[in-house]
Amino acid sequence: MKNFVIDVSRCNGCYSCQIACKDEHCGNDWTPYAKPQPETGQFWGKIYEYVRGQIPQVKLNYVFVPCQHCVNAPCVDVCPVNGGIYTRDDGLVIIDPQKCTGCRACIDVCPYGCIYYNGNFAIAQKCTGCAHLLDRHEVFAPRCYDICTMEAITFGDETGLEISGTETLHPEYGLTTRVHYKNLPKRFIAGTVYDPTNKEVLVGANCTLTGEGETYSKTTNGFGDFWFDGIEAADFTLKIEKNGKIKTVEVSTKDQDISLGDIALS
Repeated sequence: MKNFVIDVSRCNGCYSCQIACKDEHCGNDWTPYAKPQPETGQFWGKIYEYVRGQIPQVKLNYVFVPCQHCVNAPCVDVCPVNGGIYTRDDGLVIIDPQKCTGCRACIDVCPYGCIYYNGNFAIAQKCTGCAHLLDRHEVFAPRCYDICTMEAITFGDETGLEISGTETLHPEYGLTTRVHYKNLPKRFIAGTVYDPTNKEVLVGANCTLTGEGETYSKTTNGFGDFWFDGIEAADFTLKIEKNGKIKTVEVSTKDQDISLGDIALS
């Protein structure tokens, strides 16, 4: 079975994957795999930008989202045409452009928003995993994988991929997918500790974060900064200690990442 593994931590937001998908499918008719993709309005593999935190502690993540090629694909189940949407023997989910009636039922049911309507042909369209290239035998990978210089996207048979420890995008949807993610953004808490009397940052301050049975420890770096990254969405108590001085802060990541800015330890 063919699978994707996408390492979010390696993506630098160059958008080459998104552009390569356009280059492969715009103006090219790959029937029976897919009709041409419109030049605008559709991204069969789309980069989403996530700006996290608040100034001055901010992170930017890029997440590439193609069709997830679900094992239990709701689009396959909802299609009223026999074989209109089907799962290939290699696991890729295909919308047959010759059978699709344009009813849009699959568009409505896809929770990832990965299916589009093409008014030029009155059909639904999405990522095919570049199945037309795979079936030529001389090319064994989709264009998005082939173009990624950061090796953030890998593709192949699941037995040859590092799938252990990966996550499903939006597991709350309850779908088993063939696109697996590494290092999806979690919550973070960050801040800068300083001495208001001496008006200087505090290096080596001990920071302890406690919440819901988990405890994390950090020391401030040479800029007085601390970062608790990869934590859960929960309520926490932050304790900061240096030179006998202690400060306690109640903080919650349930709604968003938190930048505490400058924290005076006095």
